Amino acid sequence: MAETPNNNVIEVNISKEMRSSFLDYAMSVIVSRALPDVRDGLKPVHRRILYAMNELGMTSDKAYKKSARIVGDVIGKYHPHGDSAVYETMVRMAQDFSYRYMLIDGHGNFGSVDGDSAAAMRYTEARMSKISMELLRDINKDTIDYKPNYDESENEPVVLPSRYPNLLVNGTSGIAVGMATNIPPHQLGEVIDGLLALSKDPDITIQELMEYIVGPDFPTAGLIVGRSGIRRAYETGRGSITLRARVEIEQHANGRETILVHELPYQVNKARLIERIAELVREKKIEGITDLRDESDRNGMRIVMEVRRDANANVVLNNLYKLTALQTSFGINMLALVDEQPKVLNLKECLYYYLEHQKVVIRRRTEFELRKAEARAHILEGLRTALDHIDAIISLIRGSQTTEIARNGLIENFSLSEKQAQAILDMRLQRLTGLEREKIEEEYQGLVQLITELKGILADQEKILEIIREELLEIKARFNDVRKTEIVAGGLGQIEDEDLIPQENIVVTLTHNGYIKRLPISTYRSQRRGGRGVQGMGTNEDDFVQHLLTTSTHDTILFFTNKGKVYKAKGYEIPEYSRTAKGIPIINLLGIEQDEEVNTMICVEKFVGDAFFFFTTKRGISKRTSVSAFANIRTSGLIAINLREEDELISVKLTDGNKHIIIGTKDGMLIHFPEENVREMGRTATGVKGISLNQDDEVIGMETLEEHEDVLVVTKNGYGKRTSASQYRPQTRGGKGLKTCTITEKTGELVAMETVTGEEDLMLITAGGVLIRMDVGAISQLGRYAQGVKLIRLDEDEYVATVTKVEKEEEEEEEIPESEQIETEAEQSENEEE
Repeated sequence: MAETPNNNVIEVNISKEMRSSFLDYAMSVIVSRALPDVRDGLKPVHRRILYAMNELGMTSDKAYKKSARIVGDVIGKYHPHGDSAVYETMVRMAQDFSYRYMLIDGHGNFGSVDGDSAAAMRYTEARMSKISMELLRDINKDTIDYKPNYDESENEPVVLPSRYPNLLVNGTSGIAVGMATNIPPHQLGEVIDGLLALSKDPDITIQELMEYIVGPDFPTAGLIVGRSGIRRAYETGRGSITLRARVEIEQHANGRETILVHELPYQVNKARLIERIAELVREKKIEGITDLRDESDRNGMRIVMEVRRDANANVVLNNLYKLTALQTSFGINMLALVDEQPKVLNLKECLYYYLEHQKVVIRRRTEFELRKAEARAHILEGLRTALDHIDAIISLIRGSQTTEIARNGLIENFSLSEKQAQAILDMRLQRLTGLEREKIEEEYQGLVQLITELKGILADQEKILEIIREELLEIKARFNDVRKTEIVAGGLGQIEDEDLIPQENIVVTLTHNGYIKRLPISTYRSQRRGGRGVQGMGTNEDDFVQHLLTTSTHDTILFFTNKGKVYKAKGYEIPEYSRTAKGIPIINLLGIEQDEEVNTMICVEKFVGDAFFFFTTKRGISKRTSVSAFANIRTSGLIAINLREEDELISVKLTDGNKHIIIGTKDGMLIHFPEENVREMGRTATGVKGISLNQDDEVIGMETLEEHEDVLVVTKNGYGKRTSASQYRPQTRGGKGLKTCTITEKTGELVAMETVTGEEDLMLITAGGVLIRMDVGAISQLGRYAQGVKLIRLDEDEYVATVTKVEKEEEEEEEIPESEQIETEAEQSENEEE
């Protein structure tokens, strides 16, 4: 650093100055503005407001005073910031939908859950609430330290005594520099019970504490979905919980349903929520709502949504959860100041530091009361001496020329202290009566006993803890209320005890428009080839079943999408519906994007390193990746393959690394090559060419092939056949392949390719949602160049949409009228001749 000749300008290094100044600013924001103290749970502005109101005498038993008086006193004495910042803080402290236990008793318009702002501070009035007075109780008994205010003209408290654990009870949120805090509110009685348990057992675990403190409790009530996020937050200080509105579906006699919303997630603006729902209905992103109105009044919240007669209210509600603030996430970050240092705290640490603060408060209060009692006892000892020698003392006082001479005479002649002598001089003559002498003696003996008790408290830590417990129980008795927020079992990824879920075989279906459900596998009956089928799915006119998977409720199902991403869900996490129900939108179950489509579902029991996923895309690109790379799939999904422009993922198969792969195209071409021809690659790799395609051709399926298996193909117009695997010689990957079917206008292009043994059943699903289940062994085995036989009779303008093989189900075959049997056998003969 160097000074210029005029000594007015100092040269500094700009980078050092910026670094130093920013650090000063950052620490100021962290310590003096944005983060709460772990002991009283208050930021400086909240603490200053409450202290100023206490100093002004605006307690809960006094009349309301104008908010402007409070704001002026706070910014004038303690908080050198804008008046709007102070008033907005006051407003939140007076809102029953912002604070679990309001710290300010507001009178006037203090805003609403619709987002209406409070009236100006010159119109509203306020005073301290009863519970906020407990934060300042005993503040005048030397229980806390003070520090100079911003101009050192006043003193302000460093922390409040806080007779209850306000950090957890009311929570807080704030953004500092490089860090943020977001602590949810809790139910007072639960937190106090947790504190009492910790005070009795310092080694108590967080899991045991959660038997008392079951989770956050928000002022707007609502629901918390699942407990895993709560446990993670309590154990680590960070976590995320899902909040939902409390919703009721009302059934009417005419068959219509109404969705009623009574409680909202924390910090959700009701007016904006209703606007958002109306916007989604107008844009047809949510269908089925015919009327939307707000019937909330002073008795409670009531949002009414009328549902169209042919719509399912549960499906509409799931869409609302997905697309609106009826379901939100609350990110917990329990960051607070401990000894003026920011620290992320788990549940036990929050309670521990508060308990340590209370030990200090009780000790300092006891020391203060001890000093006061000893001082009073000292005075009373002097008065007792005076009463024992009253005649000599009166004579000494009458013979003294001045008060000072009298005081000195008392000190010298009766071995009194200066304070005792002054107390005797100040004593009124009425104290000489016999009754007054008894009162002095009684007060003195009481003080002697009190001093003994206070010293006993200071000498015994357990007695201090017992006082803390008694006072906490007193607070609980006065202010405890019922829990508002209900904790319910979670949905996807949130059912934590899998043993409680029965293990059973299920069928999972997914439609073209993205509706998913599960059914018991016994839902479908086996039919003969050529039958009409049964209605397997309740679908819209433009929807049809696209994917079908047989699995177990305990297996993990991986969902691979056309965009090359993968998501996961347990079988039991998929809602069960009836055979004719549509199911729920898959976007309500998985975190997929609006324009993303699931095209492969695979069930996996274990994510072991000796298994692989084999990928093939629409443009014929193939890739092989270890299953272990997919062990940890986030809720938002994981990249499974890096796709090239204008390409899509078509199929994924689970392999052991030694399989043979076949890839089929819509033009009837098929290539067969060993899996090891494609080397193992990373999860985000693009892959290599599996088959070369002619112009306008594309891949329609990829399967693994065994020697004893047949290749089954099905065309768009319902023709199909089986061809022996021996007719497909292995080739080198990347070639054009061999012809597997003769494609004509009559058959239509290939829509599906499966590998079968003849011991399976086959499910064919049409675009209209008609499903037929047949024995694969009943399908004719023909050569590569054959067109195939008719598998399903289709109505005009209908076509086969998807084909899936399932395990054979041994049941009685459904009777087919004789006329239909003759027609079916005639068709088979005709087709085989072709």
